[in-house]
Amino acid sequence: MQLSKNSPGALLASLISPNQNKPKLLLVTGPRGSGKTLWCMDLVGRAHARGLNLCGLISPSIFLNDRKIGIGLKDLHSGEQHRLAYRKGDEDGDIQTQDWQMVAETLEWGNSVLEQVKTCDLFILDEVGPFELEHGIGLMAGLDIIDNARDFPCVVVIRPSLIAKALPRWHWADMLDLSSESNR
Repeated sequence: MQLSKNSPGALLASLISPNQNKPKLLLVTGPRGSGKTLWCMDLVGRAHARGLNLCGLISPSIFLNDRKIGIGLKDLHSGEQHRLAYRKGDEDGDIQTQDWQMVAETLEWGNSVLEQVKTCDLFILDEVGPFELEHGIGLMAGLDIIDNARDFPCVVVIRPSLIAKALPRWHWADMLDLSSESNR
């Protein structure tokens, strides 16, 4: 089922309602720059305003003078944040991608955060990428949470190029495609 991004508040209400038909897993997708992380941050703000117990990780961009220079990794429960990636060539990183140098220690920290998740009102993981779905590395503890279809709703950011891998694995998921709608 395709969902609309026009009302994150209504979507949040549907995710946490006692209704048995609520989505257990929502995949949020869209091309680079479509606002996936910003959409999740909006959802986080609304969930906090409702007093919900959040768990999971979000990956906010780090900017310097309007230039994206890195990516953070933030624990939604504690608020603790670490540097996940540096722009390739700017700093040393442990794991190279096309554009980024990932910090292995931060990925280990992120997995330790995810391994502590037992229950919450809403789980968010920004993002599941090629590391996890194609190489079996990265935030694998997050995949365990999603695979086990816990008793709490999960919102997961995933790139459009990986939807074909994700849907067979998580066939019960609903999808929100941010590229299919105009900006709010």
